This record gives sequence, C-alpha cells and structure tokens, in this order.
Amino acid sequence: MSYIDGFVIAVPKANKEKFVRHAEIADAVIMEMGATRILECWEDDVPDGKVTDFRRAVQAKEDEAVAFSWIEWPDKTTRDAGMKKMMTAMESDARISPEKNPMPFDGVRMIFGGFVPVVTLEK
Repeated sequence: MSYIDGFVIAVPKANKEKFVRHAEIADAVIMEMGATRILECWEDDVPDGKVTDFRRAVQAKEDEAVAFSWIEWPDKTTRDAGMKKMMTAMESDARISPEKNPMPFDGVRMIFGGFVPVVTLEK
C-alpha cells in the first residue's frame, strides 16, 4: 500500500523562484531514494477560515505564500528507508547540503506528517 508524506510551509513571496529551484534539486534526490511522485504546490485560492486555516497553521505573514507539498512512496518501508538515506545524504551529497541548497523558508513553521491512504480514486 502506498504511503504519503505531506508538508505545509510559509514561503516569502519574494523567494518563489528560490523555492522552486530548491524543490527541483531536493525532489530529484528524494526520487532517487524511492519516491514515486512529488508535487510542490504554490497557494492560489487559500481562504482565511473562521477557526483555523492553512495560513494560521504555519503562521504565514502578509508577505508569505503557503506551499503545500506531498511525496508519494510505494509503501512505508520504502519511505522509512528513503528518509534514512536522505538524512545521511544531507551530510554527504552537495546537492542537498544546507550550505549548498538552503531552505528558502523558515523550516521551524513547517507542518508535516506521514499518511496511509484510506480512499483512492483515479482516472
């Protein structure tokens, strides 16, 4: 059964191109680690909620956009092994080292988690 890692982050609007470049590089490495699909999405229609919403969840400021991303893996075992490889690679692979490819956003406000699909519809 597939496994999904989901992420929501606030990115300075001025850093959109840096975000895209960072994601293209990091996502290529994640694909090498076994992911089958990755989507990086930039806010387009993200309304303010009455109780909570995406912007509040990541404490997005007025000059920040919300990015919503997910990684699809064939299964949790592949994901766990891939993430372990990714953590090791951050120290040895220049493509994803924080010095060579710094995150263009405040990672402290990122929300993330792993999910097991319970309903899947496809065409």
